[in-house]
Amino acid sequence: MSALLTNAILFTLSVFTLAMVLTLIRLFQGPSAQDRVLALDYLYILAMLMMLVLGIRYASDTYFEAALLIALFGFVGSFALAKFLLRGEVIE
Repeated sequence: MSALLTNAILFTLSVFTLAMVLTLIRLFQGPSAQDRVLALDYLYILAMLMMLVLGIRYASDTYFEAALLIALFGFVGSFALAKFLLRGEVIE
């Protein structure tokens, strides 16, 4: 792996880590429930992106499969939280 790619991966992971820290602050300080749900959505997207970058770094398919699972469960969780905020119940 070239030095440029290694440095780009390290920079990307550090930016994603900073974004996760700022999102966690929004998650805990969010004035409304909608802000917290959006912060959770952004956290699972960042986790998925970090897994994809790690998959490129280590050239392993396992990271890509984990990113796919994170995306799937994140979407289902976002749907359930949005339905709960809208109607007050998840299962009708």
